[in-house]
Amino acid sequence: MKKVNIGLVQMSCSVDVASNMQKAIAGIREAAAKGAQIVCLQELFTSLYFCDVEDHENFKLAEAIPGPSTDTLSAVAKELGVVIIASLFEKRAAGLYHNTTAVLDADGTYLGKYRKMHIPDDPGYYEKFYFTPGDLGYKVFDTKFAKIGILICWDQWYPEASRITALMGAEVLFYPTAIGWDTNETDPNTNREQYNAWQTIQRSHAVANGVHVVSVNRVGREADQQFWGGSFVANPFGSLLYLGSHENEEVHVQEIDLAKTEYYRSTWPYLRDRRIDSYDPILKRYID
Repeated sequence: MKKVNIGLVQMSCSVDVASNMQKAIAGIREAAAKGAQIVCLQELFTSLYFCDVEDHENFKLAEAIPGPSTDTLSAVAKELGVVIIASLFEKRAAGLYHNTTAVLDADGTYLGKYRKMHIPDDPGYYEKFYFTPGDLGYKVFDTKFAKIGILICWDQWYPEASRITALMGAEVLFYPTAIGWDTNETDPNTNREQYNAWQTIQRSHAVANGVHVVSVNRVGREADQQFWGGSFVANPFGSLLYLGSHENEEVHVQEIDLAKTEYYRSTWPYLRDRRIDSYDPILKRYID
């Protein structure tokens, strides 16, 4: 048996960066008090989701990684003995920025960072204005409690990203996320289908790779976005072990049994039957 307690902090954010950090730390403390060993925060939790507009003033929100936020969270991780997954706006150099997640181990050690690989550019999600695509490749982090893989929001739509991260030995896939409904959309079925697609694609990654998937989203109204929450944990058959609400801030701790990966992968041995000799065409943009 290899059981691990996973903490999810689903929260709303304000324009006040310091207040957001303190709310996140309070969520981490609550999760730790409930027995969490690994705590995941949502995407870009220190601010409003600023990518809804193209505004050069928003670059002032960026910081070095490691830097002030990781230093603060490192002290919290060490105090509480928990692993912290923290999504931040990274300033790499003047004019060069990334959407980055840092990992702090349970003794406060900064283990490294993952830079978001897939960058969207859609109404309300103008991330290409702010972020350079990641250049560190896919990453796994060998924490005190589990070997974890980190992917970020738009990455969650790409099975290639989850597959590669799982093949690198990730025991759990984490997706810090910021996504919601356009408040100008009047068709409730459209909203329902969008959320269901988001959840389904991530549950499929759990099934295809035989690992648990943890997705942490924000809630609350920001400009024309109603962030839909709905954070969840799925087991390696895609079954939901936890599902958050669409409206409320929630701190939840979910026990998962990593030993079950062996059962799921031997019952449905997808990794055994992969035809890696036939996959060269996937490297093409389009087969025409």
